[in-house]
Amino acid sequence: MNDRYDVVVVGGGAAGLAGALALARARRSVLVIDAGQPRNAPAGQVHNFLGHDGTPPADLLAAGRDEVTRYGGEIVAGTAEDATRDGDGFLVTLHDGRDVRARRLLVTTGLVDELPDVPGLAGRWGRDVLHCPYCHGWEVRDRRIGVLATGPLAAHQAQLWRQWSPHVTLLLHDVPEPDAEEAERLAARGIAVVDGPVAALEVTGDALTGVRLTSGEVVALDAVVVAARATARAGVLRSLGLAPADVEMAGHVVGAQIPADPTGATAVPGVWVAGNVADVRAQVVTAAGAGLTAGAAINADLVAEETDDAVAGYRRDLSTMFERAAWEERYQARPAVWSGRPNPQLVAEATALAPGRALEVGCGEGADAVWLAQRGWQVTAVDIADTALRRAAAHAEAAGEPVAARITWTQADLREQPPAGRYDLVSAQYMHLPGDARRQLFARLAAAVARGGTLLIVGHHPSDLRTTAHRMHFPDMMYTAEEVAADLDPDVWQVCAAEARPRAAVDHDGRDITIHDAVLVARRS
Repeated sequence: MNDRYDVVVVGGGAAGLAGALALARARRSVLVIDAGQPRNAPAGQVHNFLGHDGTPPADLLAAGRDEVTRYGGEIVAGTAEDATRDGDGFLVTLHDGRDVRARRLLVTTGLVDELPDVPGLAGRWGRDVLHCPYCHGWEVRDRRIGVLATGPLAAHQAQLWRQWSPHVTLLLHDVPEPDAEEAERLAARGIAVVDGPVAALEVTGDALTGVRLTSGEVVALDAVVVAARATARAGVLRSLGLAPADVEMAGHVVGAQIPADPTGATAVPGVWVAGNVADVRAQVVTAAGAGLTAGAAINADLVAEETDDAVAGYRRDLSTMFERAAWEERYQARPAVWSGRPNPQLVAEATALAPGRALEVGCGEGADAVWLAQRGWQVTAVDIADTALRRAAAHAEAAGEPVAARITWTQADLREQPPAGRYDLVSAQYMHLPGDARRQLFARLAAAVARGGTLLIVGHHPSDLRTTAHRMHFPDMMYTAEEVAADLDPDVWQVCAAEARPRAAVDHDGRDITIHDAVLVARRS
């Protein structure tokens, strides 16, 4: 168990595991805390779960745990005792004192069935003491079924069970006799009504044989049906200020559940519920569906939060990443940022040019400036970062005194300080700035080209953003050569090339890919 997750799921039943599976498949870090006390543990089989009808509950949960862990989810045995707000997330304390942090919580702790105080009833719960005709009706079809009345819905319950068997008896227990209209409806369906409290169950061997009334009379039965009051297990939710609300049916309170919206979101931001804790009527398949719905909603909520954070970071990067401090930090973080080789488009375009005066913009660690100086150019190399210029000067010195003597290293921000003088070659390799700042800079660079001189601008083509090449994803900073050419006065400039040139590369996963350089070559008239 780690100490921090995207989502902690409290409860490892069908709802919790379904939610955890959806989240794990969404590549979220998920921890399921499971006390190992599923409501349906006494039942022999799960029903009405398409594709899994008849599966023992323990087998279904084991398969679910295997699926969750297969996708990287984690499951720990234990009980979540308490949860508190922890910044933007939550701190969950387990029964053994361990703490775990979560950005979001999904609580699927189920419910507790509160049974009438009849001796022997609880011991046979889920076996031949039943509650749901859709869960158990088929298994007791045509058998002798006694409906133990616990409230005004008892007659309706008896009518429902009559669908599965003609041998249904309504045990009034301590509920008043039905009125004349209800008695007629029961009689019409052949449902017997037995007055008097039930004192105990009659069991022979390991089988229910009937109920004994306080009068001593025994009513022969094969199954007893009880409408238990269902109350959400809400301990960890109460620590967050969430309390169960009564659930009524026909004016009668049948249980209590945590209020939530259709996705399972509660009144506490960041907390979702699913399964019986949020719906006392939910069967296993319903609970699993609710868990999936909640898991998807949680992932969407996290995506929205991460997108908001990304936008804030994006804006922060846009405002700072091209400033002097950011470039200094980038260079100081590594002994070398660039390859030390001249840029290929510079080599392709400048090899045939007669040496003259060159302005190398954003010279970095000096590979382009050194290459030009080696070919006889007098180079003014400009960069915003002092660290880059010191490295570049050292590389020039290593190339020999004649090379170093041909280069003037200048620290400047050309967005604020236009280049001085006129040059036979102005080269800007991969200068990516926001749109207006980039256009203003390129206009200044064009103005610095002498008559008959060459303007060479090279950038990463926007199509590279659609590849697996490692590119900072700032679409507004990408440009095509055609866009740069459109800003040049055709009476002043002859555009020799404005194109996307393919170049072979290898991405970070070792795949061979093709990237493109946006290349503008223009001659000043």
